[in-house]
Amino acid sequence: MIIININGQEKGSLRGFVKDSANGEALIYANVFLQELNTGAATDDRGLFFIPSIPSENEYVIIVSYVGYKTEKVNVFISPGKITEVTVRLTPISLELQTVEKVGSRSIAGNETDLGLERINVKDLETLPQGVELDVFRSLQYIPGVSFTGDISSRYSVRGGADDQNLVLLDGVPVYHPFHAFGIFSVIDPELINSIEFYKAAFPAEYGGRLSSVLKIITKEGNKLNYGGSASLSQLTYKGMVQGPIPHGSFIVTGRKSHSTSILNKFIGDRNVPFEFFDLSFKVHYQNPDQQFIDDSKFTLHGFISKDYYSNPDPTVENFIWSNKIIGLKRFQIYDTPLYSELHIYTSQFDGELIPKLSNKRARRNKIEDFTVRMDFTYLYESRDELKIGVIFNAIRTRLSLQNRFGIFSEVNDFGANISIYGKYRFLRFEKFGAELGTRVNLEGLKRGGNFFVEPRLNMTYSPDRDISFKASWGSYQQGITTLSDDNDVISIFDPWFLTPGYLNPARAIHYNVGISTSLSENFIVNVEGYYKTFKHLPIINLEKKYPSDPDLIEGKGDSYGLESTFEYKKYPILFNTSYTLSWAVRKVNGIEYP
Repeated sequence: MIIININGQEKGSLRGFVKDSANGEALIYANVFLQELNTGAATDDRGLFFIPSIPSENEYVIIVSYVGYKTEKVNVFISPGKITEVTVRLTPISLELQTVEKVGSRSIAGNETDLGLERINVKDLETLPQGVELDVFRSLQYIPGVSFTGDISSRYSVRGGADDQNLVLLDGVPVYHPFHAFGIFSVIDPELINSIEFYKAAFPAEYGGRLSSVLKIITKEGNKLNYGGSASLSQLTYKGMVQGPIPHGSFIVTGRKSHSTSILNKFIGDRNVPFEFFDLSFKVHYQNPDQQFIDDSKFTLHGFISKDYYSNPDPTVENFIWSNKIIGLKRFQIYDTPLYSELHIYTSQFDGELIPKLSNKRARRNKIEDFTVRMDFTYLYESRDELKIGVIFNAIRTRLSLQNRFGIFSEVNDFGANISIYGKYRFLRFEKFGAELGTRVNLEGLKRGGNFFVEPRLNMTYSPDRDISFKASWGSYQQGITTLSDDNDVISIFDPWFLTPGYLNPARAIHYNVGISTSLSENFIVNVEGYYKTFKHLPIINLEKKYPSDPDLIEGKGDSYGLESTFEYKKYPILFNTSYTLSWAVRKVNGIEYP
């Protein structure tokens, strides 16, 4: 029996990592429960957890669980005025269908500010209907509020926004054209993925530059204990993976390449689609506690490349080629106080070209180069509140070459740099109420001449009891880049990116969201959300351009609103999930409103 005397006692904290015992990979959203105090925490996207304000000079039992793994009980002694650190390794077990049902799920606290956030379990991807291959973007179509441009393409819009208003982050780096082969599936191999978070509304202040959504994908770090590899073959691709330990770290390399496109013919009416593509990624993790310079630091070097070719032997049919390239370096630092920091330096490039040959198409080439340096700090208070601040420097160069009907080329080269700071404070001290108040300040916009703009954001949750939660959020957003696209296009090989022209204001949007989540029984959950979004300064192609002096783009505005509901029943061996969305979206251009 453990006797705990709280009065007049100095308190300590508990910090640690939860990992897979088989490969050392971080277990994201694992549950850590402090048995004697009936409190706990969940691990973040690094497998890290923190529990503050624990009465010290006592030994406790922490229970660590993650569905699909054997639950572990670990004894820890809490020292006064210090952070006690522990690493827990869980052993995988086979739970048959139950593993598919719940692997990676997280116990959400009653005060969690998660309105508009969807966490996608990687194992659940395997249970979804598949198109050509298992795919991340295809899983989004089962989320209410997300719509696709057609059965062929994986391009998606969120709650009435355009597809270029969605931010796709691969290990924190934007991917500007994350599609293979007509956009049928994504360039991101599911075997890479450790966790997926999808914000379809009111995303936090640390994310900026888009108006509608954020898809955050964290990849695996590689097996830290043993060398291994795998290879597989599908109707479309062959792919392989190797991973293993290095001194004080690990690595993982994956690759995928098309070998036949005959299956793609079925998607476009049995026409010949001479596509070839590949993608390659790597990640190297290094952490040496014996070296003073990097004590309590973790370094990560990561890279990604993809390339697509459409080479038609018919000289009267155009060719396409496009590619993505990413390289980044992170340093994650843990301090003696409940403070964490991360320095991230990366570059992301997209290069696409249309080669007309003897067709009636017009030549086009586009290149975007994104260089970013960001520094983020997170501080966890004894009250469980959380403060996060950061500064971001972002420089973007775009090049756009277009051919007119007379065969004359015009070059549009542009450069912009953005300096922004953000801060957010999460009130988590109350059991039934949680709030996240933040703002993002653009000190210097991508638009020439400066563009100071403040983007405040608020997210709140109130849970009067454990079976029901009321939620609301609001946020302001700005986007300084856009694509040259037409809403009437069903299929677009690639849309050129460029900075918003100086004669237009950056596009802006405001999100209003409310929701209710309730458990009708232990196994039956109902979620209902309502939203309203306003858009202004939307760059729209000027279809009425008559003279060279007329602008290519004009400003439009719009609104979207709707109601979404999800019903979920889980009781082994039954998993039932259905959703319904009723929504409207309108655009207004030159005084004319259209749906």
